[in-house]
Amino acid sequence: MLISANPRTYREKVHNMRLKNKVALITGGGSGIGLATARLFLKEGAKVAISDISEKNGKRALSELKKLSPHAIFIHGDVSKEEDAKRMVKETVSKFGKLDILVNNAGILIEKTLEELTVEEWDRIMAINVRGIFLVSKYAIPEIRKSGGGAIVNNASCNALVGDYGDPAYCASKGAVGLLTKAMGLDYAKDNIRVNAVCFGEICTPMTKQEAKTRGMPFKEYCRKVGELHPMGRLGTPEEAARAILFLASDEASFMTGALVPVDGGLTAI
Repeated sequence: MLISANPRTYREKVHNMRLKNKVALITGGGSGIGLATARLFLKEGAKVAISDISEKNGKRALSELKKLSPHAIFIHGDVSKEEDAKRMVKETVSKFGKLDILVNNAGILIEKTLEELTVEEWDRIMAINVRGIFLVSKYAIPEIRKSGGGAIVNNASCNALVGDYGDPAYCASKGAVGLLTKAMGLDYAKDNIRVNAVCFGEICTPMTKQEAKTRGMPFKEYCRKVGELHPMGRLGTPEEAARAILFLASDEASFMTGALVPVDGGLTAI
């Protein structure tokens, strides 16, 4: 399902127009990092399609985004389903005429040890975090190639670089994203398609609230304790995450591909 943003009045607000005339698809764009990235991309001159598995979040996000620009749409779908992934790309191109940038942001977290995990939970986290990137990229790459090249940015998490307690499935999925990024970067360099990944530390998003709830901790206390694990002494913000994604998606990163970029307040430097 596609919902178009078409406000009666539009006052274009852009910064340096780093994404002028670019078209981007952002998965998991209904909240958190994905929504912050969509906001920033619109401000930088891009036309943006967001997708999300939550229709409620997607519609709410679109309502916010269309206040910035009419050049935004929401596509409801599940990245782990091939037909949905294919449709996300098709509807983006149908609306905006092309595709230049893909941000594979959709992801889930299940905090359980191997013994606690069910087979269904293991399969679900792999389906969203890894299969989803494979599927959306599979259908996006031919369209980006038609545009003369572009950029794919994968959300790999710092767990693509280091392990963590109690998150084996998540760590395995993000480790897979890390090497998938490198392999994609090699395969599509000849097509002028750059593929990089951001490896975030803890970013304060709705997922953070889920983690606090899972641990039975008040949200503010959880943020304080997790923030102290980062050398910079705090959590990152969705806006800080979005700026890193913007850099990799823009021509400012024109000589980068296959890179895993830590944006983690120094967490992986320990």
